[in-house]
Amino acid sequence: MLNVVLVDDHVLLRHGLANLIESFGDYKVLFEADNGRDFMERLDKAYLPELVLLDINMPEVDGYETCLWLKNNYPKIKVLALSMYDNENAIIRMFKAGAKGYILKDCDPAELREALNALGVKGFYYSEMVTGKLIHTINSLDEKDNHVKNVFRLNDREITFLKLVCTELTYKEIADKMFLSPRTIEGYRDALCEKLNIKTRVGLAMYAIKSGIMSL
Repeated sequence: MLNVVLVDDHVLLRHGLANLIESFGDYKVLFEADNGRDFMERLDKAYLPELVLLDINMPEVDGYETCLWLKNNYPKIKVLALSMYDNENAIIRMFKAGAKGYILKDCDPAELREALNALGVKGFYYSEMVTGKLIHTINSLDEKDNHVKNVFRLNDREITFLKLVCTELTYKEIADKMFLSPRTIEGYRDALCEKLNIKTRVGLAMYAIKSGIMSL
């Protein structure tokens, strides 16, 4: 019997998944969380799950940040990303953050069970969809569109900055939110513009959306 935690802000979907997973007979759902922050606060160090089903697009703390937090603090917990996104950037970012598997929310129950079983036995699950996307990414790395390649070159601070660039916050307000000086934020902006060959804030925001860092 493996212990599982579900992290998703869609309550009906989450409850349905919990019932489905427990119907498989080999899994127990310890608890359900609305987002990454809720999950972190409710996680019991004395009673950790073996598996976490993690949505990507959530308020407060999203799936990327939550997965990275688990990787740094509880590396033995295996994360299965469960998302509506089937683009290469989202898949790569989740695996880079430490996910051991990635499936879509519209998958068949049989695939979900296969993914859970694979994580429990082998420690990872790569579906045909994920494999195909990764192969496509590798084959297109030398093409003119370098969005995927550039995601690998961004650190966590730069990604956080790009997310905030997509809001209506001023650069000074972004600096306050990141606990940095306005001059440091200006340095981030200038360095990213040079690294990504972008000239304006609008360009940075468009890059963040095209790369899957932010979603509309």
